[in-house]
Amino acid sequence: MHEAKAGSRTGSPRIHHQEVSMSASYFIGLDIHKKMIAYCIKALDGRLIAQGKVDADRKSLTEWAKSLPGPWVGAMEATLFTGWVYDFLLPYAVDLKVAHPEMLKAIIAAKNKNDRADAERITDLLRINHLPECVMLPLEIRELRRILRYRNHLVRTAVTMHNKMAGLLMEVGAGYSKRRLRGRKYFHELLEKVEEIPPSVKELLLLSRAGYEMFQAFQKRLVQSLRTNSLIQERVCRLMTIAGVGEVTALTWTLEIGDSSRFSSIRQAISYCGLCSAQRESAGKEKRGPISKKRNKHLQTILVEAAKIAPLWNPQLAAVHQRELQKGNRNRATLAVARRLVAYMMAVEKNRKDFILREERKAA
Repeated sequence: MHEAKAGSRTGSPRIHHQEVSMSASYFIGLDIHKKMIAYCIKALDGRLIAQGKVDADRKSLTEWAKSLPGPWVGAMEATLFTGWVYDFLLPYAVDLKVAHPEMLKAIIAAKNKNDRADAERITDLLRINHLPECVMLPLEIRELRRILRYRNHLVRTAVTMHNKMAGLLMEVGAGYSKRRLRGRKYFHELLEKVEEIPPSVKELLLLSRAGYEMFQAFQKRLVQSLRTNSLIQERVCRLMTIAGVGEVTALTWTLEIGDSSRFSSIRQAISYCGLCSAQRESAGKEKRGPISKKRNKHLQTILVEAAKIAPLWNPQLAAVHQRELQKGNRNRATLAVARRLVAYMMAVEKNRKDFILREERKAA
């Protein structure tokens, strides 16, 4: 999973870059792969100091880091392997930065593409302060986020098992209720009473059911451990005071966003969550395209799912949904609710207080 895709450009990078440059003598670009890391080292004035490759293991990296000249600042593209390399090299560097892979690709698109050239381009972008930088969340938060994302994988696997049970029953022409199939009692009654299910299919159904129950039990255990974690418990509970925000939505927001103050506006947070369409302007006319792919897909998925049921619990969100639905587009109505949920969560984060609807405030 790309660590840096969970980040966005924030703060005052130019000022920070100047401060770092004053305390660093060298810039190092890293092109990270599973077994090897290509690097390029340049001085402040752009002189090439060294280029090469180092094995992507802790022993080799230790020897390499200890041999580096003077104080240095490093940068690397977000890949599946970026997290552990970042954490391992951080103590050796004045600062480490992570580049957004898609934005980096757009900037350094070139015909001559190889590991050494990529490392040099990253070095140059870092040196002149043009690196499309991402937020790297604290290690403790990333570790919890890894657990949450694994939990989501278990949920998807459980859904696959449930669909497999339904598919097996359809193959033999057995009547059933897909919704009730999730219930253990109904499932076993079905196996006993429906004659159309042959013994071989019953065995497969029992295997699928065992897998379904196991994955469901594991994912619930993981959610409970995350929700009670002292590092995020207070924040998660506060977000859950918003009607329509459940524990999974609150956990996903907390662990994917990190510090919400990195967004200068609600609109920026909405864009990061992938809840607004891409905008283009031509000949003075503004056109809206499809939803932008430059988003945090984990947040987008959870917020859209939450927005589908949130109007049932929140009258303000129900009004937002109904107003947009009257325009004839159900998907846009769902996105409008999701955007409002983001606005609510940003307000709760900013005020550090439980959520209160406007009507309740007036009554108080």
